[in-house]
Amino acid sequence: MTSRTVMATIKRKHILDLLEKGKRQDERKFDEYRPIEMETNFIGTAEGSAKVNVGCTSVVVGVKLEPGEPFPDNPEQGILMTNAEMGPVASPNFDYGPPSQESIEVARVTDRAIREGNVLDLGSLCIEAGKKVWVVHVDIHVLDYDGNLFDACEIGALLALSSATLPAKRFGLGNDVPLELKNTPITCTFVKVGNHVLVDPDLNEEMIADARLSVSLDPAGNVRALQKGLNGGFSLEDIKKIINTTGTLADKIRRGLFQ
Repeated sequence: MTSRTVMATIKRKHILDLLEKGKRQDERKFDEYRPIEMETNFIGTAEGSAKVNVGCTSVVVGVKLEPGEPFPDNPEQGILMTNAEMGPVASPNFDYGPPSQESIEVARVTDRAIREGNVLDLGSLCIEAGKKVWVVHVDIHVLDYDGNLFDACEIGALLALSSATLPAKRFGLGNDVPLELKNTPITCTFVKVGNHVLVDPDLNEEMIADARLSVSLDPAGNVRALQKGLNGGFSLEDIKKIINTTGTLADKIRRGLFQ
């Protein structure tokens, strides 16, 4: 047994002992988020941007827009492209080089929340059918990783998109106009540690979790996207409670973003 395995076992036992007493390491309730801090227009060279902290997890999201050719199967729709960068500056567990499985998953989950949540009207981003549309690049950069990247990145992407402007003048396409958001889905991530379900896991809770579930709800309470992770499972009662809790938390987070 390696020293790392021994430490992981000790850490898991300590956290489980606390959970059995109804406590978390940072004294939060099981359904309580860490503090969320946010700042828009963080990058001066981007069409829209935001910096978001969820506890000690910190991400910066930039939005760039440019004309491009549409996909052949959607000649009258704009294009959404989402990318996530997770380097060693954010965590010693991240490496330089090609995108890791973790960064690919973060990008896909964020993209799905935006796309399936109808955040953007891609049809309105058509400039000339079959020839030219707006391409929306959502670039995520993780600055500090202390658990729950999915929620931080989705919040950052929403804020960055909400602050973005179509740079029409630069490309001789008329006047600049704000990028309009049709919908504002919010993603909440939960983990199961032993028999306990926790929202917004920090890194220690995330590392010992048996199962993970991210739920994206729109303002009407409709489920727009789900992402299941890790090898464990959730009971039907767990899932019902998670969705109900997400509804309450998502409304609170949304008010904080767009008040």
